[in-house]
Amino acid sequence: MNWFPFLLDVADTSAASYFPIGIQLLFAAGFVAFMIGLSALVGPKRKTSDKLENFASGIESHGDARQPMAIKYFLVAILFVLFDVEVIFFYPYAVNFRALGWDGFLSVLMFVGFFLIGFIYIIKKGALNWED
Repeated sequence: MNWFPFLLDVADTSAASYFPIGIQLLFAAGFVAFMIGLSALVGPKRKTSDKLENFASGIESHGDARQPMAIKYFLVAILFVLFDVEVIFFYPYAVNFRALGWDGFLSVLMFVGFFLIGFIYIIKKGALNWED
């Protein structure tokens, strides 16, 4: 006699085998929604001028936060992230360089070539020059 009919056989690969995962996700989402709602209902609601003031680490705020900023800052930041992420792709090669052999070496040389072409392109376009 099967005491737990809701338990499925391990070899069963139908969509029903994902039912416990769905139930767990529903319980987790319900718990989060319940706790957020409970804290909104039970939590304190004292809105004083001190609590509504912006927090600035104890430093008095002055001026407008919407001051224009040079686009070069954002361009350099995006280029840094782009080239930083490209360097991360060297790690799998460094770990498996013996197993990859000459084919892997040639692939990495091609990757470095594309990397350098992109770097030379941004240098030629003047993307890293701060003076206008």
